[in-house]
Amino acid sequence: MKKWFSYGWITAALIFSAQVVFAQVYIDVGKAKVKKSTLAIPPLVYFGSDSSNLNNIRIGQTLYRVIKDDMDVSNFFVLQSPNAFLDKSNGLRPAPGDPGGFQFSNWSSIGTEFLIKGGYKVIGRKVTLEVYAYAVGQVKLVLGKQYEGTTDTVRQMAHKFSDDLILALTGKRGMFNTKFVVTANRDGKFKEIYIMDWDGEDVKRVTKFKGLSISPAWSPDAKKVAFTNWAYHKKAKTRNADLFLYELSSGKIWLISHKKGINSGAAFHPNNKDLYFTISKTGTPDIYRMNMSSETTYAITKGPGKAMNVEPDISPDGKLMAFSSDRSGSPMVYVSTIYGANIRRLTFGGRYNASPSWSPDGKKLAFAGFAKDHFDIFIIDVESKQMKRLTQVRKKNGKWADNESPTFSPDGRFIAFTSNRSGTNQIYIVSVDGLNERRITNDSYHYEKPKWSPYFD
Repeated sequence: MKKWFSYGWITAALIFSAQVVFAQVYIDVGKAKVKKSTLAIPPLVYFGSDSSNLNNIRIGQTLYRVIKDDMDVSNFFVLQSPNAFLDKSNGLRPAPGDPGGFQFSNWSSIGTEFLIKGGYKVIGRKVTLEVYAYAVGQVKLVLGKQYEGTTDTVRQMAHKFSDDLILALTGKRGMFNTKFVVTANRDGKFKEIYIMDWDGEDVKRVTKFKGLSISPAWSPDAKKVAFTNWAYHKKAKTRNADLFLYELSSGKIWLISHKKGINSGAAFHPNNKDLYFTISKTGTPDIYRMNMSSETTYAITKGPGKAMNVEPDISPDGKLMAFSSDRSGSPMVYVSTIYGANIRRLTFGGRYNASPSWSPDGKKLAFAGFAKDHFDIFIIDVESKQMKRLTQVRKKNGKWADNESPTFSPDGRFIAFTSNRSGTNQIYIVSVDGLNERRITNDSYHYEKPKWSPYFD
């Protein structure tokens, strides 16, 4: 298994056995608006013998930066400036239990509500991270853990702590050890499939077709990725939009559908056995279901007439399918059963609505809506049809930017999308209330159709 997808190398041993079950919820994410708490994160302490080693210093800086960025992005905290810190001790635990430990009073006096104290050591390629999180006002340990990994898995170790802390504070799982799969032209010439951490780091190239690879999608177990490539067929001496499957553990890629025309826009059913995608073998694009074991396909939509039915996305409970169709004259978002029955139109506004994406709880859909002269990201309640615009921004030249291809984070708190506001298509994330927008990629490449991964269990 490729090391950048495996989490077997991270072990988490609880320092305090009382922390096996987190009975108290410190931050109530069920509230309409969560008040941000003040959080202090002093620099990590190095416990090894070679503290002047530049590589060891860089590892500590990476651990610290990742944890700090994760906490900032969580939108639960206001991070305090190190200039305000009164406590200068290196102890990870409080005095008097630890003679060299910190005083809670030094933190409560500056308004700190939560405190993270951490240290690490490096022996050869082995890295050990020991971290404690405290509720200062309650003089209480929230989480204490030790993580072991290698010099290649430092970022994953930090993300894992962030996930564990969010779970301990809120009772809900975080999303910091997740990834994006996306189409990009990072080689400067061809559009290929890439996988990266949710924060845009640790980018890995998946395909090397030296052509056009598009529309990637994760399997529910995060072990495979489906995508389309305009493959060359030697006998026919032509290219066709074929559907492929990539296996993360082995790096193997195999062809799964090559019917004449389009084989694209894949979405996995939660059962991990069926794949929904668009096929245009009859001349008009329609949605089909394919059993991945038998590779048999069944038509799910048919017209009406020459209407196009594309971009399927299956609800988390596996009962409904959202898709785009121009059966009303212009592309809109529709919902049906996974068998194509009981089709109902969900969106009515604008001239073009596309790329529906289900929220993890199955109650909402995000989509890209075209109004006047640009696309923006919207979110709609499937039952009430109440809708909210999440994006609207201008380019430097004053024209409206296009914001497209939304995809939910697995915890349901964020939506990733692409935007051309900087001049190239870059990846951004925004919280589901439309606030706290953040740019993820920051380069001159173009990114298309990002998909947020499920959890890597």
